[in-house]
Amino acid sequence: MPDTYSFSAFNNFRTAAQKGDFLITAEVAPPKGGDPTHTIEMAATLKGRVHAVNITDGSRAVMRMSSLVASVILLQNGIEPICQFACRDRNRIGLQADLMGAHALGIRNILALTGDPVKAGDHPQAKAVFDLEAVRLLQLIRNMNQGFDFNEKPLTDGALDLFAGAAVDPQSKSWSGLQSRFEKKIAAGAQFFQSQLITDFDILEKFMNKIACGYNKPILAGIFLLKSAKNAQFINKAVPGVNIPEHIIERLAKAKHPLEEGMKIAAEQVQIAQELCQGVHIMAVKREDLIAPILDLAGVEKVS
Repeated sequence: MPDTYSFSAFNNFRTAAQKGDFLITAEVAPPKGGDPTHTIEMAATLKGRVHAVNITDGSRAVMRMSSLVASVILLQNGIEPICQFACRDRNRIGLQADLMGAHALGIRNILALTGDPVKAGDHPQAKAVFDLEAVRLLQLIRNMNQGFDFNEKPLTDGALDLFAGAAVDPQSKSWSGLQSRFEKKIAAGAQFFQSQLITDFDILEKFMNKIACGYNKPILAGIFLLKSAKNAQFINKAVPGVNIPEHIIERLAKAKHPLEEGMKIAAEQVQIAQELCQGVHIMAVKREDLIAPILDLAGVEKVS
């Protein structure tokens, strides 16, 4: 056995966030099966275009490979991950165990989430855990970064060094609830925020000016690639809280090439976000290879 244990960890995302750079992240789903080839190929198209690749943790409560394992695989392929941690499937013991494991394997970026309800997914009869929720998970990560477990007992084999973020929904119907939740996540240690899909940029601007200002934490606007009018209508029906405007649906419906039009719309939204907040998080489900072309259309340069 070696005298010391070494691992490779990237901190480019944290460094860029703290410098005030315009942040670009993109979402890639883990594989549904044991072969990560496709996930690696999609993530590889993002090298040099994003600061980090966000790996989902059972998004929409649909079963896929562990976000922790998929994040390590990306790390091994030279791609910096943001590893999602959802509270739905693990209690505080399991969460702490996986956070320590993530740190040991070189993962530094964590997105702390409560998690989608089990009934929304492909295993509706599964038993949900929800021992913690996002705010308490953030508090837990802060404790572990300071060298203590959930019970304030010392981590005898070393503190963690995790850069923890959280989700935010600027389009929430409850403005007071949005503000309260945002401020609780700040107090719990959130260092960056990734928004839900944004369709109303006037509301995003209001959120930035009325709630986010003064906290000096990066907000990444969620940008979603709409592939067709039918796809947009499905999103409106299937995703709670999302209301894609009718004028965008009509634009997609009239387009000779709807996918190309969707890319133009996404690029325009990236440009709007550049004027409002410190970053974008781009979601192009099953077409992650189109994210770099969208950034080209938006005139976004490669990341350093």
